[in-house]
Amino acid sequence: MYSKAVLEKAREEGEVLTFDDVTLKEGYAEVMPKDVDVTTRFTRNIGLKIPMVSAAMDTVTEAPMAIELAKLGGIGVIHKNLTIEEQAEHVARVKHNLHGFVDRPTYVKEDDRVESILAKGYKYRSFPVINGEGKLVGIVTGNDFDFCTDNSVPVSQIMSRDLFTMPVGTDINAAYEIMTKRKKKILPIMNGNGTMAGMFVYSDVKRVKTRSNETYTVDSKNRLRVAAAVGTGDKALERIQALVEQDVDAIVIDTAHADSKPVKDTLIEAKRVYHSLEFVVGNVSSRESAERVLSWGADAIKIGQGPGSICTTRIVAGIGRPQISAVYDCYKAIGDEIPLCADGGLRFPGDIVKAIAAGAHYVMMGKMLAGTDEAPGDIIFVEGRQFKTYRGMGSLEAMQNEGSKERYHETEEVKDRMVPEGVSGRVPYKGKLATVMIQYVGGLRKGMGYVGAATIEQLREKGDFDKMTNAGISESHPHDVEITSGSPNYSKEK
Repeated sequence: MYSKAVLEKAREEGEVLTFDDVTLKEGYAEVMPKDVDVTTRFTRNIGLKIPMVSAAMDTVTEAPMAIELAKLGGIGVIHKNLTIEEQAEHVARVKHNLHGFVDRPTYVKEDDRVESILAKGYKYRSFPVINGEGKLVGIVTGNDFDFCTDNSVPVSQIMSRDLFTMPVGTDINAAYEIMTKRKKKILPIMNGNGTMAGMFVYSDVKRVKTRSNETYTVDSKNRLRVAAAVGTGDKALERIQALVEQDVDAIVIDTAHADSKPVKDTLIEAKRVYHSLEFVVGNVSSRESAERVLSWGADAIKIGQGPGSICTTRIVAGIGRPQISAVYDCYKAIGDEIPLCADGGLRFPGDIVKAIAAGAHYVMMGKMLAGTDEAPGDIIFVEGRQFKTYRGMGSLEAMQNEGSKERYHETEEVKDRMVPEGVSGRVPYKGKLATVMIQYVGGLRKGMGYVGAATIEQLREKGDFDKMTNAGISESHPHDVEITSGSPNYSKEK
């Protein structure tokens, strides 16, 4: 267990600190920023290539954000301000975006009409074709549909019967070699009884072989990883079942106050039913609460009550702790037994470095990802500038939906009688997520280099703090100059 003098003293004196209150000390470095290892754990058994997760907010994370963030090495948490069916569909979109092996392909029957298949609006157009006995009889691809001149004919008239199959046990390397050599877009994998066990899709296999092993966060079947948020009680268990059916990688039991009986009961029951599924539980901000949540079986804990830019919990309810102290206090109690997530309060890339140095294994970002192309919502123009909407899940607008009301234990149905714990606003349009993440990951790498930390684990161990004065904070920002050219990783806008 480590000891950080400034944070220890503050804790002993009942003082609580946040990002602007501290700065990291430099240390001797034998590793340069480009060479540091930024991999970490999301849960007990799920790893991340970068320690960054997108918040389960309806203006931050749906399928597009989760897909792109997983390709960049993080993971997205699909928000729960959706129906069960909608949330499950977003999870499915992520899991099917990149899959070297499809173990549950969408079949069409040989007597299905072409027009009926097209009418279903599938995002893909390559299907195995089966007969009435469930046996594989052909393959139909996008080319077959493109060159079909009569959509009223059965698919058996346009499909290819020239099948090349491989047995169960064929791995992605063998599949890639075979498909490349034989110019096959689909490679069915067969059971001994003549039924399909799944299939490889060439476009996905090629992407997996050329990129994902290096940069993507993927599961054992080379599919992108994704998490999803749920609340508590029977509704949460029903939601979990639908998400599990779409192969969700982890569940985030997402409430404003995780140290509560509804969370305890939901977690224990969910762990009983879904033994191999991993659960992130939040939010808490004290060591006692973190210890209780761990004892209930959590696989990761989310820390943060009130630090978010659109959160008013501390003002409305008088509850919450500044984030550096909250993270440090929980890490002192939990250590590395399970990963800890610093959720909220980040404004600059340097805050990511500070959060991890204080004890977090990764950070959850809302505002820092809102405004990107991949975040939900349209671009709006205000006085010639581009913005996107960003709102707290405790805002009055968000709480018109059951998901947000559940998160904040709000039972009132009448709008004027609700007690919101957040606000709605807008953030500047940021462009592509990949471009934004270059700055965030780059800032983390540079911070690790200054500290002399070769890994995320070493950043937690070696990271030490000085306490800042108001003069020091002012000195930290550009000062005594009129900025004439902006920077992609700095803005002092509030």
